[in-house]
Amino acid sequence: MQRPPGCLSPKPHFREGLLHATLSRKGLEEFFDDPKNWGEEKVKSGASWTCQQLRNKSNEDLHKLWYVLLKERNMLLTLEQEAKRQRLPMPSPERLEKVVDSMDALDKVVQEREDALRLLQTGQEKARPGAWRRDIFGRIIWHKFKQWPIPWYLNKRYNRKRFFAMPYVERFVRLRFEKYARTESRKKSLKKKKEKILQEKFPRLSEAQKSSLA
Repeated sequence: MQRPPGCLSPKPHFREGLLHATLSRKGLEEFFDDPKNWGEEKVKSGASWTCQQLRNKSNEDLHKLWYVLLKERNMLLTLEQEAKRQRLPMPSPERLEKVVDSMDALDKVVQEREDALRLLQTGQEKARPGAWRRDIFGRIIWHKFKQWPIPWYLNKRYNRKRFFAMPYVERFVRLRFEKYARTESRKKSLKKKKEKILQEKFPRLSEAQKSSLA
């Protein structure tokens, strides 16, 4: 049978789809390590992400990376809990520390971008505007501003707040500063004593440290 002129021959239709190279795992398998690593004492892992590396990423890449790190953290926490249950050492526990450090660095970079955008748009350093004020105990606190439906001079709840300290509070403020200074001095002296004990106990390490600093 001949086709009439002008009629195109039918073409096969192929279903288009995205190509994924990652391992497809769904359900509870996401909370467990790769089966290749089961029974291994040490598992190879890369270094944690630094702020300098993350600053070069786009917001979309940071969003994706956050969920990748979150899944990895959940998996490692499950592995840690299972190791505790079986009373066995966790393979390569430093992986969890690397993931936590990476998430902290990512959170810091995102906060830097939010602060920069807010400074550009509103000129405010804090997410919620406020001011440094003194409370009734003489402490310097950051007072966050809040929107009220009535003016401040008619607001009884706002007028009950006291942003000043009486003169007799200055003595206790001075005592608090003295207590803080004594605590810090005690910490420094204790740290020096521990360093001296370690140097006497391990003289080779102290000499190697001095040579490296020189």
